[in-house]
Amino acid sequence: MSELLYKQECSQLVGLCMEIHRELGKGHDEVIYKDALVVELSRANIPFSRERKYEVTYKGVILPHHYFADFVVWDKIIFEAKALEKLTDSHVKQVLNYLAASKLRLGLLVNFGADSLEWKRVIL
Repeated sequence: MSELLYKQECSQLVGLCMEIHRELGKGHDEVIYKDALVVELSRANIPFSRERKYEVTYKGVILPHHYFADFVVWDKIIFEAKALEKLTDSHVKQVLNYLAASKLRLGLLVNFGADSLEWKRVIL
């Protein structure tokens, strides 16, 4: 069996998210969890950018609308935060589209809205 892509980094991110979920619980708006993640990433000295813009090209034309990834961490992981009752396939497809636009390989989809933290690794 091959090693998971960015296993250590992903594990560290999930740990930070568990701390956020433990502290805040469920029921907040998504932006609150994102703000808390900024605090945790900053305290851990993890490099990140928030709301990174990605252009979408169609037949050689850059379209006027863009994707905005919630976070890009270590310049290699797309992090998409949700605050929902449950993740669905459409959320996974959203991350796959972000990965295709960004040319990155791994996305971490995290849902803070459930009773327990829910997360999925999404690989392009």
